[in-house]
Amino acid sequence: MKVIIQNLGIIRYAEFEPAQLTLICGNNNAGKTYVTYALFGFFTLWKQLIAGRVSEDLIERLWKDSHIDLDMHHYTNTIQSILDTACRKYVNLLPRVFATKPERFKDTQFSIQIDKNEINYDLPYHLESGSGTTNMISVNKPENSPIISISLLTDKKEVKLTKEAVSKYINFTLTEIIFNQFFPKTYIASTERTGAAIFRKELDFARNRLIAEIGANASGAVKADNTLELVIKSYQDYALPVNANVDFARNLEAITKDKSYLAMEHPEILDAFSDIIGGDYQVKKDGLYYIPQKGRTRLTMQESSSSVRSLLDVGFYLKHVIQKGDFLMIDEPELNLHPSNQRRMARLFAQLVNAGIRVFVTTHSDYLIRELNTLIMLNSNGNPLTNIMDEVHYHNNELLDISKVRIYIACEDKVILPDSKRCSKCQTLALANIDPVYGIEVTTFDDTIREMNHIQDRILEEIEGGDND
Repeated sequence: MKVIIQNLGIIRYAEFEPAQLTLICGNNNAGKTYVTYALFGFFTLWKQLIAGRVSEDLIERLWKDSHIDLDMHHYTNTIQSILDTACRKYVNLLPRVFATKPERFKDTQFSIQIDKNEINYDLPYHLESGSGTTNMISVNKPENSPIISISLLTDKKEVKLTKEAVSKYINFTLTEIIFNQFFPKTYIASTERTGAAIFRKELDFARNRLIAEIGANASGAVKADNTLELVIKSYQDYALPVNANVDFARNLEAITKDKSYLAMEHPEILDAFSDIIGGDYQVKKDGLYYIPQKGRTRLTMQESSSSVRSLLDVGFYLKHVIQKGDFLMIDEPELNLHPSNQRRMARLFAQLVNAGIRVFVTTHSDYLIRELNTLIMLNSNGNPLTNIMDEVHYHNNELLDISKVRIYIACEDKVILPDSKRCSKCQTLALANIDPVYGIEVTTFDDTIREMNHIQDRILEEIEGGDND
């Protein structure tokens, strides 16, 4: 899957392909967050934008015979045109995604391209839907088969079922079966997440006040459309990723009732996360607490360190929500973390990737990149360097396969713009080279480190030269 962006913020033109682990590095104000927010927005809203296209003839046959079989291969040639239409619709929603003026996106283009060879026709799918306790429609796609079987389960005369409703349901289901594999369930931890951790109760209060105001207006003192404007306005002040963090923080009590895929299948990853924050989070009736590993002290979020607050939503998401195949986006995971914990965070990402989670990261951390380097180099083209691993305490589930990693640098570089045959220098995403032996090449970090080393060498030369005098 390739994502193409034009005229988005400072980014003039960029192409990138998300991998199991995708990282975007670069200087401040280079476009990293714009790209991340745009991708998150599409992954969040795609079901509202994409519609399947089952012909009216097939719906008529289903209505007549109560059963039809669809071959997914039949829809292969229409997938890209469906996506193109959805992407054009999505550009109109970017002002809502970024909570800013539409003028900023008047020249923006956003598109996603899917190679037909990427489509997996073998994934299983089963769903029955209806009203109340009555299942009306069954959709079943066996594993290792491209055939989707759709059946009406009830007598049409006995239930309120229309052709329009059936057509809408079948199109929605076809969309899910085809596109779920490309646009997984996504969560983002934005750089504003720390504030959501502190002010979650105040956010609840503000929400309850809004509901009370709407209730007061229900008597007819304010028109219904004005009430709707009031609701919409309350969500337009913040970008979509920030709203996601706010809503997540507000609902922690409900979230803790469930166990994630990691909690059931990979508790060692949750242990690794606990080592990063040096303890665990705990929700009690009287509030949210942080419990340090050392000692029995319970700390509120206001009393806890900034690193504990900045990773709050990530911790709860990993423990209670995330499922295999999900897409986790983290904007600057190194926020407030000591270099040793930035290294641990890199190892956590590798563990997540190896457990079947897709990870997307923006970062300024040289420590994080260098640790990922180590995990790639230790794997040595699939031949783990076990002697070194034992010596420095690395584990097999932390090693990275180079084919699962892509790193992009937000920078000025030469690209061939659409409708042009010549290279132009503009702000873009440049794919970083990853060597299986020498690891990742990130020039923005390397240049800065070399400059610092050069300055310090010159200082030492001057000091030592003065001592000789």
